[in-house]
Amino acid sequence: MALTLVESVGKKAMFCEHIVRLLGLEGVEVIKGRAEEVGCVAAHREHYDWAVARAVAEMRVLAEYLLPLVQVGGTALALKGETGPAEAQAAEKAMRMLGGQLNQIIPVDLPGLPDDRYLILIGKTAATPPKYPRKAGMPMKRPL
Repeated sequence: MALTLVESVGKKAMFCEHIVRLLGLEGVEVIKGRAEEVGCVAAHREHYDWAVARAVAEMRVLAEYLLPLVQVGGTALALKGETGPAEAQAAEKAMRMLGGQLNQIIPVDLPGLPDDRYLILIGKTAATPPKYPRKAGMPMKRPL
């Protein structure tokens, strides 16, 4: 099994690399870069079974970050707060544009946290068009 971590902040990426070494983890790669950039690199584009994120962006934006990394038949998973179900439903058009489909919204009860949390699962049903992801910053400025 292989795991690729993508982190845009240099200090956080270095910390991840440190932890991987400290724990002696094998098959773990840390990439310092933005998801929009990594999703355009042939070695990573539509390469993964799963892409996972939490607390990164609103669901339309997050779909553009994750789905270009997921191969057809794979799944993008996002942990969202109490607005998760509404965000997921509002993002269904964007998901379809990116080759995905909303599969499931799973409520999650995390001990010690009073707010609701949800796992949003997006199945990858078709290839992501080559024009996505857009240049860094564009998904956030102009969500699909």
